[in-house]
Order: sequence, then C-alpha cells, then structure tokens
Amino acid sequence: MRLSTLAQLLLLTSSTTVAWTTVPSNANTCRSLSQTTSLSASRGAKKWSRKKAWLEKRGFTEESEPLSATSSTNSSSETSSSSSGLCTVVGGGRIGSLLSSKGETILLKRGDTIDPDGSGPILLATRNDALDSIVDNCPPNRRKDLVFLQNGYLDTFLESKGLLDNTQALLYLSVPALGVEAVDGITSVNPEGLTASTGEWAQALSDRLGSLDLKCNVVGMEEYRPAMFEKLIWISTYMLVGTAKSCTSVGQAGSDYTALVESVVTELVTAVSKKEGISFPEGTMARLAAYTDVVSDFPCGVKEFEWRNQYFYNLGDEECPIHNGLLRECAEGGKLGFELP
Repeated sequence: MRLSTLAQLLLLTSSTTVAWTTVPSNANTCRSLSQTTSLSASRGAKKWSRKKAWLEKRGFTEESEPLSATSSTNSSSETSSSSSGLCTVVGGGRIGSLLSSKGETILLKRGDTIDPDGSGPILLATRNDALDSIVDNCPPNRRKDLVFLQNGYLDTFLESKGLLDNTQALLYLSVPALGVEAVDGITSVNPEGLTASTGEWAQALSDRLGSLDLKCNVVGMEEYRPAMFEKLIWISTYMLVGTAKSCTSVGQAGSDYTALVESVVTELVTAVSKKEGISFPEGTMARLAAYTDVVSDFPCGVKEFEWRNQYFYNLGDEECPIHNGLLRECAEGGKLGFELP
C-alpha cells in the first residue's frame, strides 16, 4: 500500500471491520490536510507525519501494492466519529466480536496499541484484570474516550486512574459462544431492556448495540448508579448461591433456592443503600428474577472476587452476614479458586 494512497483509505465511510494490522479509518487526518490556513496545514502535516510513522511501524511501505478503495469526503470539518459510527473495540472475545460485527470498527487484540491520532469511543470488551495495562498504555489524549463495559464494582479503579467521568455501561446480554447470536436482556418486567449506559459516548454505544438489534438505555449518572449496584448484586448473589449449593446454572439457583436468593438480595440492597446513600427503585427482586429467567442456563461460579463479591465482603459480617457466611461455606468446601482476605 503506497503511503500516497493512504488518504484515500482514511476516508472510507463504508461499514467495515479493520484489524489492527490494517490502516485505521481516520477522516479527521484527511480533513486536516485539506485546510487552507497555514496553521491548520502545519498541524495537518505534523499529524500526517505521525500517522505515516505509525503505519510504517506496522509494515506499510512505499513498495506495498495500493489497495482499491472508494473514498468520500465530508463537507463539515467538525463531524465527529459519533456521527460516522466509528468505534475502536478492544478485545476479540465474545462481546468484542459481537460489537465489531457491525459498523465501522477498529478491532484491537492482545499486544495491539491505541492510535493516539484516532477519535471516537474505545469500547473495552476485556476482562477486568486487563484494564490496568490498557489504561496505562492508552495515549493520554485518548483516555477520555475509553468506555468501560465490565461487570463489577469499578469505582475504586476508575477513581485511581482519574476516569470516574468516563462512559460506563451495564451490559444485560449474554453471548453463549463466539459468533453465536446474543441474548438481549429484555424481560417480562423490563420490555425496554435493562442494558444502560451513561457518559459522553453512551449514545454511540446505544447506536452500535441498536445496529445489532440490542437495546440500550442512555441514562444520567443519578439513574445509572443504583442500576450499577443492582447488577453487581445480581451477579454476586446468583453466582454465590449457585456455587454454595452446587447448582449448574443461575436458573437452578433461582428456582431451587428462591428464599435464600431473596434473603441475600434484600441484605445487599440494604447494605448498599446505607453505605452509598442511594435509593433503589421498587421492584429490585422482580427485575433480577426476570433477568435470571432470560439467562437461566448461565453457569455459576464465584469469579473476579476483587471486582464483585469483595465489595460486600468488606462491608463486614454485621452488614452482610448471609453473603459472607456463604462465601466462607464455599471456601471451606474448596469451591473458590482464591483465598478469602
């Protein structure tokens, strides 16, 4: 691919998924080259120089064959990636593959780097334990674009990185296997869906999920926060009860141990309300039970303890006696892959 043809590629507007070994689409770079003022031209030249170096580092040279592409220009230099639909997706697992299957996408996998000259949301579809290195290796000017999709309690981590205001999302959906159609979190109690997002790129994420026929509610932080804790309570309760009682799925945990599940949920809602000073909308148990019916075959397992159950464990036995007792029961039975603090 000749570098003289890269501007053509950077203007691609078709719906494509671009592996990180190919040229990322970046209309802003091309627009900067077309500015008539000397200041914009200078900035464009510097940006183009960085882009060429970035591409050359990844094996694109003058001797490479040109790639046929259909280019188009945008008359407005202020058009953002949110309107064009460009997203960077980090992680090629079940969720990442789903999110990159529609729309203009740059898909990054292990060892790939985030383009410092890029734009648009960066959807982090990885395990929680990968977040630290991703944030640390992210160009500082792009950190505001990071969108956190992980389960669990992220506040402590986000605060430590100065990213509490970043876009976050609660994905109430299930992808049973790579390439398999996703199961949306549409329930008898919440036909509008339970998936929610808040922050700068919330609408862009909602649009991306909408293109996949999945629902996503864009909400403010005041509404998002109790919803976040509600999902944390769901995954911490059903996984724990199911593990303690040797259930094969969350559906079995909910049906065979209904009273225990309800006791834990009530306990955790009360503890969170007291600790965080937030109020949950009425009907928490009904919402969580209805969602469990949708993903009833999901297997049980107490995982990512520091991101999930540890929040409640740290509140102490006085606030969470049933929850903490079940954790100790699992530990004594050799059902945990980690040591309790």
